[in-house]
Formats: sequence, structure tokens, C-alpha cells
Amino acid sequence: MPQVLDVHAVRAWCALALEALGRDREEIDAINVYPVADGDTGTNLYLTVESAVQAVEAVFTGLEPAPPALPDVVHAMAHGALIGARGNSGTILAQLLRGMAQVLAGDVGGEVDHSESADGDSLRHALRRAAESAREAVAHPVEGTVLTVADAAADAADGHSGHCGDVARAAYDGARAALDATPGQLAVLGRAGVVDAGGRGLVAVLGALTEAISGDPVAPPGVHHARVAADQSLDCADGEGPAFEVIYLLEADDQAVARLRTRLDGLGDSLVVVGGDGLWNVHVHVDDAGAAVEAGVEAGRPYRIRITHFAAGDAHATHPTSGSAPTGERAQRAIVAVVPGEGLAGLYSEAGATVVPERPGEVPGSGELVEAIRRAHAREVVLLPNDAELRHTAAAAAEQARTEGVRVALIPTRSAIQGIAALAVHEKERRFDEDVVAMTSAAGATRYAELAVAERQSWTMAGICQAGDFLGLIDGDVAVIGEDVTRTARTTLDRMLAAGGEMVTLVLGDEVPDEVADRLERHVRETYLAVDTVVYRGGRNSALMLIGVE
Repeated sequence: MPQVLDVHAVRAWCALALEALGRDREEIDAINVYPVADGDTGTNLYLTVESAVQAVEAVFTGLEPAPPALPDVVHAMAHGALIGARGNSGTILAQLLRGMAQVLAGDVGGEVDHSESADGDSLRHALRRAAESAREAVAHPVEGTVLTVADAAADAADGHSGHCGDVARAAYDGARAALDATPGQLAVLGRAGVVDAGGRGLVAVLGALTEAISGDPVAPPGVHHARVAADQSLDCADGEGPAFEVIYLLEADDQAVARLRTRLDGLGDSLVVVGGDGLWNVHVHVDDAGAAVEAGVEAGRPYRIRITHFAAGDAHATHPTSGSAPTGERAQRAIVAVVPGEGLAGLYSEAGATVVPERPGEVPGSGELVEAIRRAHAREVVLLPNDAELRHTAAAAAEQARTEGVRVALIPTRSAIQGIAALAVHEKERRFDEDVVAMTSAAGATRYAELAVAERQSWTMAGICQAGDFLGLIDGDVAVIGEDVTRTARTTLDRMLAAGGEMVTLVLGDEVPDEVADRLERHVRETYLAVDTVVYRGGRNSALMLIGVE
């Protein structure tokens, strides 16, 4: 693992940060008591980093097979975070990433060629620039917050020389120590017995940076919410403060933004304005949300306007990329499912589900899932991610939809096969909780497998596979390696049916001929008494074969 920060390390950093925030999201939400105890800091940080990840992946995809230059990647990371920034902490994190990108791309102190990689000195300067620019973006900086943690990370990095990995580790250790000290710096944290939620998220991001550069995972910070009670918002915020959070993107020049800062500072608090080069992300807490938006109109062109009432969820939202919101009376209940393949999408749609297509190598983001929940236009929604990799993304989408007044239950289906089993027992006439329990039970009782083709030689749990081999993955792990699709599928089926079963579901991709399904059906009929088989066509963009046993 090279001890430099190159394009691959930045890409890995973004992915690892998203994974860490997904893992820690609920914990961070639970300790969120400042500046408002609205329990969404972890979710907001996750959504902010998710936007950065999508922007970075788009740069790589657009230039494959050649890698992009480092300035292009870090600029994409910063821009993605800027346009996707959510909440107070997400907006500050976007500015931290922007400050780092300015140094790593050579935009400031640009005498060093950073087209390929950045060294330890550059990373130290980047961390310092990040901390300074974030503090400048906040109208009234407060100690004991994410700003303090960012400063401590930069201080620790300044006092350490060596490779990028050593600098990143020093910054991470410094940030952890500063995080532990935040309850003694901010009274509201001390009363609640928690550390700063935004600082906790930044520590997770810096831990991901350390792992991306060095290849060594870091020990996560401990849990810090032992004394957070159900009435934490009353204990910590005393029910006081502005009623609305207003966030929007703004196209405006620097002079107009300077006037806007002054205007918004007089309207409310928690003012953070980040960005530059004509594009800004504005965040403020106010009592008069309309005045905050009008100030943006006077400064330039605001869009993606989001207004949230701290006591009642979304008061108003515009989504320029999603078209008009559904009109008319909401349905009582709906199913939203992520589905690979056009054939399965049709099957799910026929069953009444709102479908989010999953394309090969391109998993949907939480924004797509939230839009699908809005399209479903129901009071209650059951969300089926149908992919283990989408667990955190789906959880963040569910959390966002709940702030908009939708009751969402997330069933952690790991395959479209489990989703089919859940759909089969869905009854909208039942009470919501009873329906969710039945669907969850049906999905959990369904074992799933996938047939895939090995792209390269590699070690697996079933031995060494060669490029072109057929792989039978049971519950996500390689269990069978074969040279023939029918024999591999049959062996995989036998492994699954060894533990019993009453129903086999086969979903075939376009490249699998009908006779393969015929042979597998005959094998099940002749070998396993009282086991039925049902066959579907997955259609374009589906897996080679999906197998379910329930």
C-alpha cells in the first residue's frame, strides 16, 4: 500500500468514509444535541459524503480505463459534498473537504505538481487549510464542536513528519483526543453526557482517510451516549431557538454572498455559508424562513431549497430534478423496492411495488430511494433494498422520508429473491406492524444464491477460481466453482436444499437458455419430493441466475 494520497486512495477514502458513517449513523444521530437536538447529524453527514462518492465515481467512470488526475478527483469530491451537503455538520464537512481539495489540487500553494499524488507535507497543509476554511465559513464559531476537532487534527498533523499514512494517523489520533474533550468545552454536551455529534462524524471520516492511505483499519471511537434520555431535546435545547432550518444552493458572486451573510446573521443563528467560484451552500436556523429565502433571491439564484420545521418535519421542499410531486390523496401503504433487471422490475410492478432499478455496477443512492418513496405517495411505506450493500443507504433514505411525515419500515432484504418472498405475503389490509412482521419473516426464511462468472483468478471460500469459471454464491459467499452453468446451478441447488425447503425460485438472465431451467426443474422434481419450482426471466441488466429456497 503506497504511503501517498493518489487518486485511488481518494476514491477508497470516500467509499470507506461512507461505509463508516453508514455504520455509525444511528449512534451519531443519537448523540446529536447541539446546536439543535433534532437527531439527524449522522444521517446528514452520510448524505453529504454519499454525494461526494457519487461525484468521484462519475469522474472515474467517465475516464475509464485511464485514471483521472488527482485535481479532477479532489475537485469532484469537494463539489459533490457541496451540492449534497445537509444540515449544519454536513455543510461544515463540505467546506472541510473543499479546503483540503484546494491544497491537494494545487489551487493554493500550487508550486508542487499534484497531478498524480500528494505527499505528507501536502496532506498536512491540506488539513490546516480545511480547518481554517471551515472556521471562516461559520458566522459565530463555538468551541467543543466539529471546528475544534478539525483544528486538533490539523495541529496533530503539523507536529508530525513522515509519509501520508503517518500524517493521517496523527490527525486521526489528535481528532479522537479532541472529541473526548468536547463535553468539557460545551455545556450542553456536558449536561447530556455526550461528545459533539459533528466531531464524532469527522473522526469517522479521518479514520477512513487513515485506512485508505495505510491499508490498516483504525479502532473506531467508543460509544458516547450513555446519558442521553428520551427527553434530551428538552434537557439540552430547552425548547428555545429558531423554529426552522433553511438550506439552499445559491449561484451568486462573492460580494453578494458577503451581503447575504450579514443579512442572514441578523435573521437567525447557526449560519454556515460554504463554497466559492459562484456556487454556495447556505445553511441557517431562523424563525422567518421566507425572509431567509428572500435574502437568497436578492443575492442570486437559490435552488434546491429545503425548509425543515424542527418540531414537525419538512415544512416545504423543492426538488428540481424530480419533477412535480404526486398530487391527490395519499395511499395508505406502498412497497418501494430496488430491483435488478427489467423482467423482475415488471414482476414487482405487477405486484404493486414502486421500483427503483439497479443497474450493473451502479447502485442507487439514497436520493433515488427518497424520490421513489415520494412517488409512492403513501402514508406508510415498506422499503425493500434487496442488496446487502444498500443497507446503510436504505436506512438513510428511510430516515429522510420519516422527516417528511412518511412512516417507513425497512426490511433488510439482501436479494431480489427475498424481496419476492416478502411481496408474496404482503397484505395491505393488515395493520402496518403485522404486515411488516409477516414480510420480514418470509424474507428471512428464504435462502438465496446467485450464479456469476469469475472475472479473474482469485481465492474464494470454495477454492481457487479461474477467469471464466461459474461461481455459485450462497448467501453472498462462494460455495461452488464449476465450468458448466447447469452443473454449477444444480450443485448450488443441492447445497441449499440439503437443509430442506418447499419452494425453489429461479430467476434467469437473458444469456441463460430455457433448457437450463428445464433441467433444473426436472432435477428438483425427481430428487426432492413435494418441492415446487417457479421460474422467472430477469431480463436485461439482471444477474446470470438467482436462486431462492424457502
